[in-house]
Amino acid sequence: MEEKSRDFLSGRIKDLAGRAFNNSFITHTDFLSLSELAAFFQILSSEGISSNVHEYMGAHYVVYGGFPDAERAMICFLPDYISEEEFLEQQGAEPDVLTCIHVTPVKEKFSDDLNHRDYLGALMNLGIERDQIGDILTGEKEAYIFTTTEVADMVCRELIRIRHTSVKCSIVNGSECDIRPRFEEASGSVASERTDAVIAFVYNLSRAEAQRLIEAEQVFIDGRTAYSGGYDLKTGARVSVRGKGKFIYDGPGGTTRKGRLFIKVRKFI
Repeated sequence: MEEKSRDFLSGRIKDLAGRAFNNSFITHTDFLSLSELAAFFQILSSEGISSNVHEYMGAHYVVYGGFPDAERAMICFLPDYISEEEFLEQQGAEPDVLTCIHVTPVKEKFSDDLNHRDYLGALMNLGIERDQIGDILTGEKEAYIFTTTEVADMVCRELIRIRHTSVKCSIVNGSECDIRPRFEEASGSVASERTDAVIAFVYNLSRAEAQRLIEAEQVFIDGRTAYSGGYDLKTGARVSVRGKGKFIYDGPGGTTRKGRLFIKVRKFI
């Protein structure tokens, strides 16, 4: 499925925000990709709205994917009688915006070693659209899949085989998911926040090598292809370098006596 265009996304969020504000009930998008979430914040910026305000067209919003730092998330618009804290507490106790599904092999001894692509491919083969599927957290012989509530029962009923492995599914509270992305923290100094400079630091490359990766369209920032090494990374940006890995840029934390920046990143393990 192609990603939503900016115009479509703009119209959709205006409709959802307006309905939440005028009708006093929670509304939400389906799962959005990193690039779609970035487009949402660009829409806010183009209208002079700070992303720190967490309000759009009179309705407060929460970016929610079922757990902190989820890559794929919904934008949930709240009526004025529900605060962000109350919403998150409510979803933790009785989730109704999204559903967490626990997938395990029927016979662990004979199961394949399944990865994220295996689980996603099996879901797509059921005819489920990508925007109905959130993050998929994989562990040893198990996975937790976040989906919209609309498709959860169908997934539990029809997802019975992944590759050569027979599986069983059960709906669980998201708090039961004990798998999280694992990170390795790194810090050091760079000349600037330019994309090529940060990538060179993270992967121990020369600036020229980092620039060649960018020119070969092997670098993605918040899900979008990076075309220039001169782009300054923003704090919180998620960067993926094909063949190298991905990391979250946590921003600068001071300068050296020579004017270089101390930066921090979290590399996915």
